[in-house]
Amino acid sequence: MDQLSAESLLKELRAVDAERAHRAADPALEARVQALKAWQQRRFAQTYADLLANPRYEGATRFFLQELYGPGDYRQRDAQFARVIPTLTRLFPEEVVDTVAKLARLHALSERLDTRMAEHLLSPDITPAEYGIAWRACGEPASRQQQVDLTMAVGESLDKLTRKPLLRQTLRLMRGPAQIAGMGALQSFLETGFDTFRAMRGAGEFLSIVKQREEALARSLFDGGSTA
Repeated sequence: MDQLSAESLLKELRAVDAERAHRAADPALEARVQALKAWQQRRFAQTYADLLANPRYEGATRFFLQELYGPGDYRQRDAQFARVIPTLTRLFPEEVVDTVAKLARLHALSERLDTRMAEHLLSPDITPAEYGIAWRACGEPASRQQQVDLTMAVGESLDKLTRKPLLRQTLRLMRGPAQIAGMGALQSFLETGFDTFRAMRGAGEFLSIVKQREEALARSLFDGGSTA
């Protein structure tokens, strides 16, 4: 990752901080954002109920559900992103930093879109029809496609990491230094992602299913449908 790319990612992380500050200044908006995140997580669980019931794909589906679609507070992890990006591979191997960079881009984009959607919601009590209306009011079909593409990129990067036999040992050895450096949340994400995708024994079918369903959902919503 060159300096220009690092600066671009830091700019995105600062944009996430700005989104949080904007929402913190408007408690009603913040409430709608959190309700939206929780609603989207439930929607994801329903859309992929079959994968959650599949022993091979359950772990990866839950990982996406919690790390990419969850309503959790990722401020600590974002701060660690901001710390690791300028130092690049000081602690983490280059391919790991690349995975972190893709996740940072996805998170920044998702936070911005969630705020924009929440601005079009009337209350935290969200129905499928109201979600569809807010989706279309937010618009940005290209950004929605980018959101799916970045989700796939994160998954593909994690899958590639599992093909490096020595990387798991490297991650384990990094646990102590990462904690000392204040990167425990980031370390946990990497280890969980690695173990989850390795247990799947190939992520191609899983990622193809997610991509197909998310793109079909986006098309339906833009065409006037709902998630029901």
